[in-house]
Amino acid sequence: MTSTRERQRAAARARLEREMTERAAKARKRRQTQAIVGAAAVLVLVVAGTVWLVTSLGGDDDKQNTANTAGYAQCAYTEVPKEGRPAQIKDVGLPPTQQDNKGSQTMTIDTNLGPITAKINRDQVPCTAGSFTHLASKGFFDNTKCHRLVTSGIQVLQCGDPSATGNGWRDTDGTGGPSYSMAEENLPTNKRPPYPEGVIAMANAGPDTTGSQFFIVYGDSQLDANYTVLGTITGGMDLVKQVGAAGDDGAFAQNSGGGHPKKEVVIKKLTMSEIQGA
Repeated sequence: MTSTRERQRAAARARLEREMTERAAKARKRRQTQAIVGAAAVLVLVVAGTVWLVTSLGGDDDKQNTANTAGYAQCAYTEVPKEGRPAQIKDVGLPPTQQDNKGSQTMTIDTNLGPITAKINRDQVPCTAGSFTHLASKGFFDNTKCHRLVTSGIQVLQCGDPSATGNGWRDTDGTGGPSYSMAEENLPTNKRPPYPEGVIAMANAGPDTTGSQFFIVYGDSQLDANYTVLGTITGGMDLVKQVGAAGDDGAFAQNSGGGHPKKEVVIKKLTMSEIQGA
């Protein structure tokens, strides 16, 4: 028979084994809990990092989109219907509808008499400047003649009719233009006089009919503020005044006034510079 001492020893061993088993189980549970907590913490960090990254990148995209759209004007160029389009209309497509509205450009009109230059501020005439840039890139004005001069009441030299070319250019009725029109911009409604000497402005046949024809004011003119002020002449005004002093032939006297300039002005090439200071 087992002695009392042996039974006590056996009970002690059993009790120790139970305690060790319980401790091992608790240790495993503790390790599992720590692993779960650690994984959760890592997951939180990953999620947080992902959210930060997406937010940051999204913010950059938003900023980029803003940068891409800021500083631009939406322009409407209305195409002249192709059916029944007059022969004096020259089709060179439409300018981009989104145009820069910051910075300035230099227009250079290289004529047979010498260069005429003008400064054009994009913030005042983004759509008209965009149109001129488009037309110039297509050679629209090249080898055309300034078809109209007015010396009485208003003092302007008018150019930009694509049909004023060749030996028969004096037969033009002054209605030529591009295959689109646009609304007026930068009307000098608060200026007196609205069109002082040195201004270059756009001709039109009524509201929203601005095309390619422009006029250079070489003396203060009594004109209503209905015409887009495109820019300011910075060089070559003396050439324009020489043309004005030579007079006109009175061909338009019964209609719009003035006539063909007796001293011919041939636009050999018209160019628009890159945008500066945008």
